[in-house]
Amino acid sequence: MQKIISCLLLMTISLASYAQEKTFAVLGKVIDSASRQPLSGASAYCQNTTHGTITNNEGLFFMRLSNGGYDLVISYTGYEKRLIRISNNQARPDTLQIELVKQDKSLSEVAVVASNEVPDGLAKYGSFFTEHFIGTTPNAAQCFIRNPEALRFFYTKKRNRLKVTAKEDLIIVNNALGYTIRYQLDSFSYDYNTNISQYTGYPFFIETDTTETVKENWKKNRARTYLGSRLHFMRTLYDSTVIDEGFVIEKMGDDTKDNKGIVIEHPYSEDLYEVDSNNVFINWKGRYRITYKKVLPDKKFLLEFKLPADLRSQVTLLDIADGFVIEENGYFYEQYEVINTGYWAWKKLAELLPYDYEYE
Repeated sequence: MQKIISCLLLMTISLASYAQEKTFAVLGKVIDSASRQPLSGASAYCQNTTHGTITNNEGLFFMRLSNGGYDLVISYTGYEKRLIRISNNQARPDTLQIELVKQDKSLSEVAVVASNEVPDGLAKYGSFFTEHFIGTTPNAAQCFIRNPEALRFFYTKKRNRLKVTAKEDLIIVNNALGYTIRYQLDSFSYDYNTNISQYTGYPFFIETDTTETVKENWKKNRARTYLGSRLHFMRTLYDSTVIDEGFVIEKMGDDTKDNKGIVIEHPYSEDLYEVDSNNVFINWKGRYRITYKKVLPDKKFLLEFKLPADLRSQVTLLDIADGFVIEENGYFYEQYEVINTGYWAWKKLAELLPYDYEYE
């Protein structure tokens, strides 16, 4: 009996040690930059994850995260928010000292007076914004913004451009995947001359609590959404399984009208792929076509873009300025250096999965 107890104890210690190796801790202190006083109740969360908390009376917060990279967002009412890149591969102080600067109210008031805000913007542009922000996929049909009155719409006739901001965090309910997303929208813009939309912001995911039957359905929907996604691609590219997982990578020519590509059969050659301290450097530059063959493209996508109904692959084009770095959880940077069009661009917020999502 004593031997059995000893073995069980050793197994427990080993499992705990293994769990510790797969995670890392973040301890931070949030203070006012001028007074140096702690800010109690400040929000601290890793964007595009389910990990978040608030600071205590001493301005302290603590989180334990799975290995990988994250954008840590620190915000407090009346202060400018801070964005800090963190990773288990970084050397960090025992406690992150995070200083927040008070917002200049006079500048924001001037901006409001000089704006081109549309008085009936929600009625005029609300549906258009939803289509280009949440999407038009089957998942998007099961999403809605709980507080659309927070949106503000600005139209510039001279530039023929629509801009959308929010007075508070948008609360987006995704009944297809089982998440409520709290989204700090910095801005959304749509250029009517080029038909290109862009948006920046910071999503935080909250798991929806419901019955086990519904959760099982969400689990299947999440798995279907994950396969072939950008998150799936980045994770498999990181761990050297991208070809085995069903992706085909082609290097395209500089001529955008040329549809011919050269298949990259060895994406892990030294000139394209470099590992340093668990970070993976992808030395790509130019245009690439990513094809995923294991899941058919959605019929709605084919109809929307007038593509052949018998198309058997999901196809995305990447324009890469100068390479990028991937972390273990699929997080990569600099994200603005990688522009995607095609299937991944069609799958907008309604298809977004958090970085702590695990495919089973």
